[in-house]
Amino acid sequence: MTRPPTALTIAGSDSGGGAGLQADLKTFLCCGVHGMSAVTAVTAQHSRGVVGVHALPGSFVAAQVMAVATDIGVDATKTGMLANADVITAVVQVLQSVDVGPLVVDPVSASQHGDPLLADDAVTALTSKLFPLAALVTPNLPEVKVLLGLEVRDRAGMREAAKRLFEFGPRWVLVKGGHLDSDQPAVDVLYDGSSFSELSAPRHPSVHTHGSGDTLAAATAASLARGLDVPAAVAAGKEFITSAVEGSFPLGSGRGPVGHFWRVRQ
Repeated sequence: MTRPPTALTIAGSDSGGGAGLQADLKTFLCCGVHGMSAVTAVTAQHSRGVVGVHALPGSFVAAQVMAVATDIGVDATKTGMLANADVITAVVQVLQSVDVGPLVVDPVSASQHGDPLLADDAVTALTSKLFPLAALVTPNLPEVKVLLGLEVRDRAGMREAAKRLFEFGPRWVLVKGGHLDSDQPAVDVLYDGSSFSELSAPRHPSVHTHGSGDTLAAATAASLARGLDVPAAVAAGKEFITSAVEGSFPLGSGRGPVGHFWRVRQ
């Protein structure tokens, strides 16, 4: 018997279970991939926001990556909340020393409630050290503003952002347009340095979208682990998150999560 495809998430823990590594592991499972995790930070959070963050030492984050990569094997990797420059530097060093498959970087900088999840000193480390290792980076529009200082208001702005992010060294860039005008379909722009493609899906009128960015990146990484190329993996990730938003549900007194288990829900 051969082992199934494997994917590793390097991300923070969400105590509410809707985002972070919990969302990634649920997504991996629902996409037919064995999920593994390297915890970067522990957060205390609920449906209304983040109460506290405790980042782990970068050396211990790297030790988690090394442990699974050198024994189990990693077919694809996804990063989420990396907390600070120390963690990013340690992650970059370990990723350069072991084979972890194609890397999807979700440049998480804040929660959907606006709570900061990335230290001020970490943006340069993220773009200059981690982005060049990435097969794909997947920023949303608020993250584009953090990374580039660019306010994006339309698809032309998304294309400009993709071009500028590509200059940091990733092989592909996916700029997500979910924060644009809610009267329009949800359109994301994919760029490989020479050409653009757009992925469009119906926009579901749900406020329960906690963990949506993590879920899209995780579903894409799972597809890469299963052997799809980047455009096909992104399309599969887009399909997964579209259905997960449609299957979202209220939880607590604030913003609920997307429905990661839409494929298996009875």
